[in-house]
Amino acid sequence: MTDVHNEETRSYNMSRINSGNTKPEIIVRQFLYSRGLRYRLHVKELPGKPDIFLPKYKTVVEVHGCFWHGHQNCKYFVLPKTRTEWWKTKIERTKERDFQNEVKLLSLKIRTIIVWECTLRGENKFGTLEKLYNEIIEENN
Repeated sequence: MTDVHNEETRSYNMSRINSGNTKPEIIVRQFLYSRGLRYRLHVKELPGKPDIFLPKYKTVVEVHGCFWHGHQNCKYFVLPKTRTEWWKTKIERTKERDFQNEVKLLSLKIRTIIVWECTLRGENKFGTLEKLYNEIIEENN
């Protein structure tokens, strides 16, 4: 199956997708800040430039988009019907990179908490954020 857009249109569409400061990421950041937690964003010195780093808690919070990070058994992750093998390879590389970054962070005694985009939708949102907050705080008490 071929792409429904020409190469120029597809390139433009893909260039409009932000890798940082996404809506799910901002939801998590605003919640953590409102709870008094202070953090740094996209710290270049850490493996993978994590979305959120809480130095006091030696914790990284990664907010993963279900499609881009291949969230298994999620209704928001469906491989495209065009260029399927290319997308499959791209997403597998992303998952491998995520894993390697987490291993590197663990070697630095920094733990990683992953928040999936789908868990921040609808009525799940508040429960997900509360669980995240508790996971950050409880580990350090």
